[in-house]
Amino acid sequence: MNVDRALLLFAGIMVLISVVLTQLVHPAFFWLTVFIGANMIQASFTGFCPAVMIFKKLGIQSGAAFK
Repeated sequence: MNVDRALLLFAGIMVLISVVLTQLVHPAFFWLTVFIGANMIQASFTGFCPAVMIFKKLGIQSGAAFK
């Protein structure tokens, strides 16, 4: 698994968790979903994502998108 796939997996899991939290805990968790989406948009333009830095420190190989 490379960083690109790990990031997609992480983002998908976080979106699903935020939807569950919104439904079961409090509607304000909707803002977590908004934050995740905004971070994904920002990363697509800048190529910078804090999660990628963490994944690289964990030893996951670089992918095509985040070098």
